This record gives sequence, structure tokens and C-alpha cells, in this order.
Amino acid sequence: MLLIGRSTRLSRYVTHMDKTYIATARFGAVSDTLDAEGEITPLAAPMPAEADFSAALPAFTGNMLQIPPMTAAIKREGVRLYDLHRRGLTVEREARPITVHSLILSNYDPAEATATFEVSCTSGTYVRSLISDLALYLGTGAYLTALRRTRVGHLSLEEATSAAELTADTIRHRIIQPYKAVSHLPVVEIQPADRSAVCSGQGLDSHREGVFRVEVAGELLAIYRGEGDAALARPEVVLCGGEGP
Repeated sequence: MLLIGRSTRLSRYVTHMDKTYIATARFGAVSDTLDAEGEITPLAAPMPAEADFSAALPAFTGNMLQIPPMTAAIKREGVRLYDLHRRGLTVEREARPITVHSLILSNYDPAEATATFEVSCTSGTYVRSLISDLALYLGTGAYLTALRRTRVGHLSLEEATSAAELTADTIRHRIIQPYKAVSHLPVVEIQPADRSAVCSGQGLDSHREGVFRVEVAGELLAIYRGEGDAALARPEVVLCGGEGP
């Protein structure tokens, strides 16, 4: 999904949703980047048996701690890890909590020493590290040869359009309304007479707790956050700002 115009302000409510990936890995070798772009080192360890995969996968689902790879974009003392990696440096990284909702072996090819997995996980999970850790658990090594994100929250690849299909004539038919991007958030419908107050960023007496979207006649106006008590909910993002009464 590509957010444009004022809708880019909604990115914080999309990027942290759960993700689903299709990941293919080659076993019996390791990469210094954990993917095919790095320096590949073959190992003597054989490809694990399919039954070994099935027995190991439950150990890599659920809540766990994961150490980010040195190729991650996160920063250490103001410098991104991948920049340190390019300099040939390795630093200690703090393990972060992740949740792997499901890890399924969808294809097993011993002739090519590859296996493909469907991974459903929380945002911030490094699939390349997950598969590398799985391989280590099985007594070998592995690196990703392909990774494809198929779902972000309620937004799936099945609803997407390829870049080649987007033209000046077709693109307007592929634009979705902003509310669909954040349809996972609860909604508060207001009266048309209250539209101006929301568009000018005024507080809203909703008595809701947490983040919610504010709409009028199906149009997304803003994202608010409430404290759940008598205090007014305050806007986090206003999409209709600058409009007249």
C-alpha cells in the first residue's frame, strides 16, 4: 500500500500491524547478511529431514526474544547497524520481544536444499534471523533466497496492483479511501454540524479509551486518542485540517 497526500499521516497506524511473509531459504550454507546478497559460506552440515522441520517449528512460535541482525536499520549510538556492518564491525545488540503467530513449512525441496515457510508475526520480527536461528537449532545453517510480504494487518497482497498495471487511466480506480487503511481502529461517527470542530483540531467528548477514528457520513476526518474518563479526547492526526466551516 502506498499512502499519498495527507494520508501519509496514517502510516504509524499501518506499519506496526502484524505481518505475514512467504520466505524461502537455502540450507547447508550461511551468509554474513543472512540473505543471498551477502558472502556465502557452504557448510558440511546436511539438509535437515522434513520430519525434523515439523518437530522443530513449534519451538519457534509464540512469544520469544530475538536479537536483530547486523543488517538491520535500527540505530546503535546514532549509527544504523547496516552501516556498521558495511564497515566490517559487529556490535552487541539487545534482544527484543517478538511474537510468531504461526510458522508453517509450505514447501520442502531436498534436491535444492531449500525450504519455504509461511510466517505470521508481529511487526519488528526479522524473518531472516528467525530462519537462521531455526537452522542453527537443526544443526546447520541457512540464508534467505526470497522474501515476500503477503499481508499487513487486514491489507493483503491479493488486493494489490502491480506497478506495471498502474497507468494514468487506471490509477484512479485503484485508490482506496483512507478509512480502509485504518479500518482496524474503532470508529466514532459525529454529526455534520461537528465537522468544523474536528477539522480545527478541537477536543472531542467521546469517553473512549485509546485510539479511534472519527468519521462523518463514512468520511475519515481524524484519528483521536481518548483517556476513557471525563477528559476530552485529543486528535493525533487531522486529515481535514484547514477546511472552512
